Amino acid sequence: MEASAGLVAGSHNRNELVVIRRDGEPGPKPLKHLSGQICQICGDDVGLTGEGELFVACNECAFPICRTCYEYERREGSQVCPQCKTRFKRLKGCARVAGDEEEDDVDDLENEFNFVGRDKHDGQYLAESMLQGHMSYGRGGDVEFPQVYHTLPMVPLLTNGQMVDDIPPEQHALVPSFMGGGGGGGKRIHPLPFSDPGLPVQPRSMDPSKDLAAYGYGSVAWKERMENWKQKHDKMQMSRNENGGKDWNNDGDGPDLPLMDEARQPLSRKLPISSSQINPYRMIIVIRLVIVGFFFHYRVTHPVPDAYALWLISVICEIWFAVSWILDQFPKWIPIERETYLDRLSLRYEKEGQPSQLANVDIFVSTVDPMKEPPLVTANTVLSILAVDYPVDKVSCYVSDDGAAILTFEALSETSEFAKKWVPFCKKFNIEPRAPEFYFQQKIDYLKDKVLPSFVKERRAMKREYEEFKVRINALVAKAQKVPEEGWTMQDGTLWPGNNVRDHPGMIQVFLGQSGGHDMDGNELPRLVYVSREKRPGFTHHKKAGAMNALVRVSAVLTNAPYLLNLDCDHYFNNSKAIREAMCFMMDPLVGKKVCYVQFPQRFDGIDRHDRYANRNTVFFDINMKGLDGIQGPIYVGTGCVFRRQSLYGFDAPKAKKPPTRTCNCLPKWCCCCCCFSGKSKKKKNTKTKNEKKNMRIMRRDSGTPPFALEGIEEGIEGIESEQSTIMSEKKLEKKFGQSPVFVASTLLENGGSLKNASPASLLKEAIHVISCGYEDKTDWGKEVGWIYGSVTEDILTGFKMHCHGWRSVYCIPHRPAFKGSAPLNLSDRLHQVLRWALGSVEIFLSRHCPLWYGYGGGLKWLERFSYINATVYPFTSFPLLAYCSLPAVCLLTGKFITPELSNVASLWFISLFISIFATSILEMRWSGIGIDEWWRNEQFWVIGGVSSHLFAVFQGLLKVLAGIDTNFTVTSKGGDDGEFSELYTFKWTTLLIPPTTLLVINIIGVVAGVSNAINNGYESWGPLFGRLFFAFWVIVHLYPFSKV
Repeated sequence: MEASAGLVAGSHNRNELVVIRRDGEPGPKPLKHLSGQICQICGDDVGLTGEGELFVACNECAFPICRTCYEYERREGSQVCPQCKTRFKRLKGCARVAGDEEEDDVDDLENEFNFVGRDKHDGQYLAESMLQGHMSYGRGGDVEFPQVYHTLPMVPLLTNGQMVDDIPPEQHALVPSFMGGGGGGGKRIHPLPFSDPGLPVQPRSMDPSKDLAAYGYGSVAWKERMENWKQKHDKMQMSRNENGGKDWNNDGDGPDLPLMDEARQPLSRKLPISSSQINPYRMIIVIRLVIVGFFFHYRVTHPVPDAYALWLISVICEIWFAVSWILDQFPKWIPIERETYLDRLSLRYEKEGQPSQLANVDIFVSTVDPMKEPPLVTANTVLSILAVDYPVDKVSCYVSDDGAAILTFEALSETSEFAKKWVPFCKKFNIEPRAPEFYFQQKIDYLKDKVLPSFVKERRAMKREYEEFKVRINALVAKAQKVPEEGWTMQDGTLWPGNNVRDHPGMIQVFLGQSGGHDMDGNELPRLVYVSREKRPGFTHHKKAGAMNALVRVSAVLTNAPYLLNLDCDHYFNNSKAIREAMCFMMDPLVGKKVCYVQFPQRFDGIDRHDRYANRNTVFFDINMKGLDGIQGPIYVGTGCVFRRQSLYGFDAPKAKKPPTRTCNCLPKWCCCCCCFSGKSKKKKNTKTKNEKKNMRIMRRDSGTPPFALEGIEEGIEGIESEQSTIMSEKKLEKKFGQSPVFVASTLLENGGSLKNASPASLLKEAIHVISCGYEDKTDWGKEVGWIYGSVTEDILTGFKMHCHGWRSVYCIPHRPAFKGSAPLNLSDRLHQVLRWALGSVEIFLSRHCPLWYGYGGGLKWLERFSYINATVYPFTSFPLLAYCSLPAVCLLTGKFITPELSNVASLWFISLFISIFATSILEMRWSGIGIDEWWRNEQFWVIGGVSSHLFAVFQGLLKVLAGIDTNFTVTSKGGDDGEFSELYTFKWTTLLIPPTTLLVINIIGVVAGVSNAINNGYESWGPLFGRLFFAFWVIVHLYPFSKV
């Protein structure tokens, strides 16, 4: 994947493919014969790579070794460079061996010295075999890959490949004699690539003049090392036996094991809320539930004869509110917090002197309209991604332009150039945040903790560079305001392929790649890829969900990282270590395998101090989400989420091993006989099935036929085993994932990694194929695979499907917020945003994926189901809320009330109910840490949004489902004017304002009428008036932010 490839545009259905190069860009470098480099092991030519460059085996010292010797040393030798003793890194096109970075997340003490690693890579060989059977391109002519690997009898070196008393590893005892350097007239003979059955494996004779310890055996140091390892292993086994396996629960979140090494300790842990805070909270919830029961008993048994209609409406509304409260309250029963250990992550996966073993991550940024989502905002997000604190070779950024705008394309081109200056500045001085717009806007002491004298000078220069960059972006925006009649043209005179937004080919441009992405200091930059999927009339494109699925497929073809991070174009990295925070959960050997995604809370910039319209939404992010994390995990909120790629493919979560069943010694003999007979028959059947599968695999391997069936792909870590599928034919794979052999083969690689036998040109051609508009037809995309279609809030639906498959999610709240975004400032934009969310919930409720009836028998827990039910039915609360807010005005105008005259006992239940409501809220604020002002703003906007946006969402959802009338949502504006809160007091009329305006007016009129009537009727009428006035003031106070618009 080269940055110099240019813009690749085409349509798979139309069999079109064109490469558009920018002015000044060189074409692909021709292959040329590079002579003079001789392999220092076998004496042959070192040779060239598939790209025509000299083959370099060791990136540290460039010791000349040919590919054949390199592969043999990795597979059968010491796996280290003969000159600098650095472990060989796996290069593109080479087979995977035990110890490579993709396999290092398996932290298994029991198999630590097991040198048989072939079984771990069955998925890789299976994927390669499938790809070989389909693709007619992709294998370079200069590199030959053997189909069958024959390995030598592997005898492990007891010194683990290290030097002992200056004896090289190849001269240790128990090494086959033909691996030595003797013979051949003093010339080193390369080891045989394949074992000869007729050649006996003789151990090299030892020099009797030397002590045995010189060979590494019997020495005191060796004995001490073995004894220490045995003691650690025994303590580990004793700890597991004493706990009886209880610590290894389904979530793997048991107490810390007494591991001897800091690098082997858990990467994260749960922090339950202290009992002094959570126990009173739970007690109040139970007490409130009891009080609600007695309250409804009184309300139902004491109707109001002269106001029966008002009484009935109020009781129905109160019952609905009680049910909504139960659905919202009980998922918060077990709130937890989590703590990560970034130092342990580095110790485990970033060992000194070795390549980083952290997992690769593909980052998705989605944008549609550059007029509503300014290119400068998107550019800051991309710059913060490219400067993230993570190994650069493991980060790839994909920007989806669903509007096919040349403005976005050109802005991204400018961003890639500015990144070459910005990224080294960020990493040199370790600045936060790494989005330049927000870094330079900070009103803090930027000299704090800075010790380099050159910082001030370089900061001023960088600020000037950024201001010039902003001017260039602004010039592009100004130029894009007026579209030429003939459409936009590229720099080489070619028409822009996306001139017709609704009818254009797919486009891919690699701005920063492996061969063209270096900063001003010569250091490598992360990959940056522009993607615009194909759009044609007559095809359904599924808006954002369709764009995200296109990115999933493109990234799988080009880089295929095992983890994905999706961000909105206005959410930048506020914490450069955010990916590492997520990896503490994803790569944790104890809990990682069952985690489908790690969700970060949404935090926002540019919100006024009072947060008048509850944009921060802290009650949801700091109370509800913490509660869900204690059950099965938080719901997916659409951005700031790190996914496991395999969970997006519709696979079930790995299942924990069941504890051994009890014997039937205590049962009657006849029952025991039946059990034994049944067990034997099942065992025989399973044995027969396993033998048949084994024979089929042997036959298939011997005949050279690629295995198209997934048979028994299992992985286990600390008692966790996963079965992704048993037997899946080639046709079933294509029906599920589409007719792309490259993508289908990539889905079989659980640990990610690009396929080795495909050239960059063929991968780009296949990438155009997977973003074609008809690729998803007759597949499971949007149904079981990827982002799920059927709702404008595809995020809730996607997370719900994953939880139904048995996965769990994790909620991560770092001390420094991971991401920050922009929020709508004025009320109109805020209400339209809430309208879109509510409309999506209504669509889910009216679909087959409704949590009320979908997903039973899967892995969804009951309290988690409660939260999803609440997330889909809450818009329907608008009807009882609208009626209940109208009752005070009706009561004041008619002189009637919803309750009869209260007795002492009835008054006690009413007062107790109000006290329990306030007590619950106060205790929630206590354990969550949110302020009373944030809680009160949330309550206010719940009423404002409930009587406006939620009400319209219900009607729009019913029209869409029942009448087929679709309503297009408006993209929320991501940028404002220069003023900090310039849009806060901007009044934009919308029909959503009609219901709250009406409620506010009639309640004020009711208060005036009620007070006037009490003044006219005398002292006795004031007593009944207080209840009605309290009711009316409750509505007016909740609508107070709306009254200040």
